[in-house]
Amino acid sequence: MRRRGFLATAGALAAPRIGRGASASVLRFIPQSDLTILDPIYTAAYVTRNHGMMVFDTLYGTDRETRVSPQMVAGHTVSDDGRTWNLTLRDGLRWHDGQPVLARDCVASIRRWAARDSFGQTVAGVTDELSAPDDRTIRFRLKRPFPLLPAALGKPGSSICAMMPERLALTDPFKPITEMVGSGPYRFKADERNVGSLSVYERNAAYVPCPSGTASFTAGPKVAHVDRVEWHVIPDVGTAAAAMQSGEMDWWEVPSFDLLPLLRRNADLTVPAPDPMGFLANMRLNHLQPPFNNPDIRRALLGAISQEDYMSAAAADPANWRGGVGVFCPTAPMASDAGMQVLNSPRDLTAVKKAIAAAGYNNERTVVLVPSDLPLLKALGDVGVDLLQRIGMNVDPQYLDWGSTLQRLSKADPVEQGGWSMFHTYWSGLDEYDPAVHTYLRGNGMPAGRGWPTSEKLEALRNDWLSSPDPEERKHIAARMQEQAFIDVPFIPLGQILQPTVFRRNVTDVLTGYALFWNLKKG
Repeated sequence: MRRRGFLATAGALAAPRIGRGASASVLRFIPQSDLTILDPIYTAAYVTRNHGMMVFDTLYGTDRETRVSPQMVAGHTVSDDGRTWNLTLRDGLRWHDGQPVLARDCVASIRRWAARDSFGQTVAGVTDELSAPDDRTIRFRLKRPFPLLPAALGKPGSSICAMMPERLALTDPFKPITEMVGSGPYRFKADERNVGSLSVYERNAAYVPCPSGTASFTAGPKVAHVDRVEWHVIPDVGTAAAAMQSGEMDWWEVPSFDLLPLLRRNADLTVPAPDPMGFLANMRLNHLQPPFNNPDIRRALLGAISQEDYMSAAAADPANWRGGVGVFCPTAPMASDAGMQVLNSPRDLTAVKKAIAAAGYNNERTVVLVPSDLPLLKALGDVGVDLLQRIGMNVDPQYLDWGSTLQRLSKADPVEQGGWSMFHTYWSGLDEYDPAVHTYLRGNGMPAGRGWPTSEKLEALRNDWLSSPDPEERKHIAARMQEQAFIDVPFIPLGQILQPTVFRRNVTDVLTGYALFWNLKKG
């Protein structure tokens, strides 16, 4: 078959909503930052991933126990000793433009995702042929059995394997798309977007939810009960807190830690327990440019890191954070204490300063990018800048908004040409759960993404982990990967942040994991 050849201003909330019935339900949400990039394949930024999960759908979903189940597919068959997979699309799937979802759309989407995502690169590496023999069948012919295929295609962390029409999926994955046509439960209202202020989504009345299962994280039926979702960018935390307390806003994704006591005292607000996977703070180093292209300097820096200093600045009360954290999420099976003495032993900044000088540091300018509009990342960046100054490095802190930071991070050039040396960020514990999804443990050079580390040993260990069918052997390999990470230093773990969220009490049935907008109801 062939087919198709808030407050940015005081009046923003009070303005009339033309074209919406009085009975339409509206959820007003304060995202963690402005939505500057729309393409969930182009960037791993969580604000873009959350947006992408509204607009696009995935072939598989993952529940809170990390179990994978069919989402856009009705099911799959495996033959040829595990080397041939046939995935069958569900009936009735349509893109937001009304066209049917076809297998060739999905094939192109998988290829675009696999060009950017770490787990996707693994899938591409074990695939001999990816094809669409008919409109509903997606076929993988693999070089060897790969039972993790559904987990890869249904990974809920960045970057999600978002399905999009073939005409969009065939575009360069290293250039962001701006046209948002998906098949997900919400449509993006491009005509109402106001960069820096507002993004709007409306319920996709034509969406066909998964017919079975229970809604849990990204798995099960995605039933949209709210007609319209408005994302209001409110950088000032005091203004955001006031809007939550007055009822002008319904959900604040990442409330400031110092305002939590105030928010908890408000009987109209709910502050649920944070996700135990939390967020893992990291220092990412540029392996291509001085000074951190020198492995001895990277290793010397480990001796200066105090996770307690970083976490106290970012999350204040010790109830909000955890130290002694290695390269994997502390609640994940792969977590261990292997090699942790490099972070847990007494800190000696004088010794570190001497070690860095002995390693050949020649006063190179060290550019640290610090997002000024994200309080948590700014706190991490401020600690890092102070630390480098205390160990005698020539630090050039550059404070930018998050959108500008993302643009700068794509530059692999020397600092004299707009490049960078270091930045601080965090990943969901879900994204550092095991070697399959842990982007910062890749050592494959340029495909590893910003920082661009190269480590043949890390890559070999990762391949061993992916190939092993034995859970105990996988734990042993993961421990060796952690030890190797403290030798190659692709990044430095800074601790775990247990970040709560807050919403009005009339917002119920909110799914846990991250900001998801199906299943919830607003009374």
